[in-house]
Amino acid sequence: MTNFKEEIAKKISEITNIDLNELTNYIEIPPDTNMGDYAFPCFKLAKTLKKSPQLIAIQLQENINIENTNIEKIEVVGGYLNIFINKKKLIETVLKEINIKTDKYGYSEIGQGKTAVIEYSSPNVAKPFHIGHLRTTVIGGSIYKIYKALGYNTIGINYLGDWGLQFGKVLAGLELWGKEYDIENDSINSLLKIYVRFNEEEKINPELTDVARAWFKKLEEGDKNTTKTWEWIRKVSIDNYNKTYKLLNSKFDSYNGEAYYNNKMEATVEELEKKGLLKESQGAKIVDLEEYNMPPCIIITSAGTTIYATRDITAFIDRANTYKFDKMIYVVGAEQKLHFEQFFKVLEKMGYEEYVKKAEYVPFGLIVDKNGEKIGTRKGNSVFLEDILNEAINKSKKIIEQKNPNLENKDDVARKVGVGAIIFNDLYNSRIKDEIFDWDTILNFQGETGPYVQYIYVRTKSLIEKANYKPDINNVEFDLLLDDEAIDIAKLLYDFESIIILAGEKNEPSIIARYLINLAQKFSTFYNNNKIINEDKKLQEARLYLTYASGNVLKIGASLLGMEMPDKM
Repeated sequence: MTNFKEEIAKKISEITNIDLNELTNYIEIPPDTNMGDYAFPCFKLAKTLKKSPQLIAIQLQENINIENTNIEKIEVVGGYLNIFINKKKLIETVLKEINIKTDKYGYSEIGQGKTAVIEYSSPNVAKPFHIGHLRTTVIGGSIYKIYKALGYNTIGINYLGDWGLQFGKVLAGLELWGKEYDIENDSINSLLKIYVRFNEEEKINPELTDVARAWFKKLEEGDKNTTKTWEWIRKVSIDNYNKTYKLLNSKFDSYNGEAYYNNKMEATVEELEKKGLLKESQGAKIVDLEEYNMPPCIIITSAGTTIYATRDITAFIDRANTYKFDKMIYVVGAEQKLHFEQFFKVLEKMGYEEYVKKAEYVPFGLIVDKNGEKIGTRKGNSVFLEDILNEAINKSKKIIEQKNPNLENKDDVARKVGVGAIIFNDLYNSRIKDEIFDWDTILNFQGETGPYVQYIYVRTKSLIEKANYKPDINNVEFDLLLDDEAIDIAKLLYDFESIIILAGEKNEPSIIARYLINLAQKFSTFYNNNKIINEDKKLQEARLYLTYASGNVLKIGASLLGMEMPDKM
């Protein structure tokens, strides 16, 4: 596809002899379309060219030859060059590219030959999927899809919490009270009840802690029956999670959890010892990080056991060796900031600086209600994600039954709308902000929401179906799409690839979510101001192709968030 920014930069480079890539990075998109399609701030060149920005702008305008280019005109405003692109060339470039790439429009190859490893979701097994894991699952799932679209070999890792004393408690509880629960038919909820009961009983009878430790010791030592029970617990947990992952369109390439590194941590401790990094402190073994103004990183506790920092360090080294990654992304809550700073610093001290440079901690905020209170418990009971998703689906179905009672496949549409609404609500704002969970907002078909994006997409499908239209770029007369509303859409469609790239660079799916709202709103304006299906068949053909192109990009963008689009609503 024609790169207009590069074409502009090349013209400026020919006059100034300044590096093309440097100039391309300077080019901006003005906030007002009346100021041009692109703006070049000449302030950036004042020091190099030893002239005032306005004089540079005037001289560039006088010397840039726009004949036989895609530039329509250049205006000088203060120290800026305001550049207008030929509208016909813009619309033709965009629609022809969509015709070629169809459902891969916006995808690029900047990650070709590179590997991105993304760790996300990572719930603790033996418990139902808690709402607290919604954000890491949805944000991580979107980042996974974005990196795929950028051409990376993408590895999604679900680093399960499948080891530790908690299993000693579950195993002990199963032995003590297992027969009292419906383990066979309601495995995951029964395991949770047993775990909660054990913790309550432990407060009254502290000796139960030793019982749990004894069970976990049996597991650590590889006792056959204990290991078999642990494997069963892990399996029923993953089977349960996969129902939720299927709804959220989340995919993983590895379920290697904490247990996977159990027999690899000894080598990590030995390496730390050999490199003289371990120190004794109150019976524990630590890496001193005082010189970096951080608390010490505990590697071996005073009880002689490893800790999650030991496992994370081991996992990092193993992934570096296994995947030779170019990026290692951790999608974990903002409260873990110090932990990541600590174990990254330990890895640097161990000599893994090059791989640490490729590692990124991607934090996110909490889920809060409209009063700003954290959502996590409801009258003392856990809030499970499956319940939230089912509630969203049921609420969506009720709305559909009110608005369109004769709609076919209501259950499927309700699933796509309900789950899509939850996903979009999570991803619409910057991930570091707390997510406000308010049903009235989430399922609103008019606001800046998932259902609104889906509704506009359905409108594009409806228009195409009503006209019995089959998209054919050869029948499009581009001169008929030069009105302001069509050009506004074309500019957004043209920017889609750069939007995906920016979302990847910042690990920020909200960039795509906000883009989709903008595109949906621009199409709505186009629809309201232009008669798409009309008696002028050539005009209809052109407008329907733009309608098809808009719907296509809405669907691609939504898929990068993990949303599915219904064909009807």
